[in-house]
Amino acid sequence: MLYHLLYPLHEYFKALNVFRYITFRSIMAIMTGFFLVIWLGPAFIRALQRHQIGQVVRDDGPASHYSKRGVPTMGGLLILFAVAVSTLLWADLTNLFPWLLLGITLWYGCIGAYDDYRKIKKRNSKGLSARGKLLFQVAGATAVGLVLFFHPGFDGQLSVPFFKGLRPDLGAAYVLFAVLVIVGASNAVNLTDGLDGLATGPTVVSSSVYLVFSYLAGHAVLSAYLQIPFVQGAGELAIFCGALAGSSLGFLWYNAFPAQMFMGDVGSLAIGGALGAVAIIIKQEILLAIVGGIFVMEALSVILQVGYFKMTGGRRIFLMAPFHHHFEKKGWVEPKVVVRFWIVSVILGLTALATLKLR
Repeated sequence: MLYHLLYPLHEYFKALNVFRYITFRSIMAIMTGFFLVIWLGPAFIRALQRHQIGQVVRDDGPASHYSKRGVPTMGGLLILFAVAVSTLLWADLTNLFPWLLLGITLWYGCIGAYDDYRKIKKRNSKGLSARGKLLFQVAGATAVGLVLFFHPGFDGQLSVPFFKGLRPDLGAAYVLFAVLVIVGASNAVNLTDGLDGLATGPTVVSSSVYLVFSYLAGHAVLSAYLQIPFVQGAGELAIFCGALAGSSLGFLWYNAFPAQMFMGDVGSLAIGGALGAVAIIIKQEILLAIVGGIFVMEALSVILQVGYFKMTGGRRIFLMAPFHHHFEKKGWVEPKVVVRFWIVSVILGLTALATLKLR
């Protein structure tokens, strides 16, 4: 919005020429998202408390989590609000991609919000059924995949990290692959969101890394030099990624141990869906497994645990899944688990950036 209002005036006020630069608008999106969450956070927490929107803790979870009962949840609504406002303020709104990302993010946010609402207001409810949740997730991801597949200039080729010449073409099956990535990323972030700040930290890292890749993918010269796929208009996704990084960083202020509020499914499902959609649009789909390695590890731990449990008639690989609970059961205090997972996330983010030259 500000881009459309102020940039046309650069002929009269030279300083406004800065609005043409994606780098400037990305930085402003980061700052806007961060300060919006910081500013609105206290009032939002009070509103959640007033309406008794508190965390529901499973009886079979770690005993240390019982103290989290009643802590305000659904804080992801604040993240989504800040991301939407920041993106609309600083992005080029004639570009399809920011609208597509906002659409899938808010759609997944609605799924998560309904799931949270059922858990909180109906005490005996486990929320939206797994089948219902998956159905809505697949519907949204399919819409994104189809829009992209029929978008002029878009193709079904994959970009494989570390291999500059390997670009397998999936053709129409790319739509199914897009669904797998978006839905998988959404549920992986959701599974990670089990400790104070655990999902938020890697979200900041992942969105920051994809900010860089979005900018490069939308720059014809730099993408050719680095031998990554060029996607016309993808540079505007850097504004969305900046908004997500800034908003998540602001949320971490209130979500760090001991958390004053949790993001809930409304936040985790939406964030995961957004990261998956960004990866699809800029043709860095497989890289998401590196950038979001923490999310992947958490999801795999659940899959392996459940599969092994069924095959062996009750035996377990981990003391408890998702993976972060395994370390809690081993005696690690919550902040140690979270900070060490953050460290791993930063290393994985740097590894993802290194793939730009290791090809």
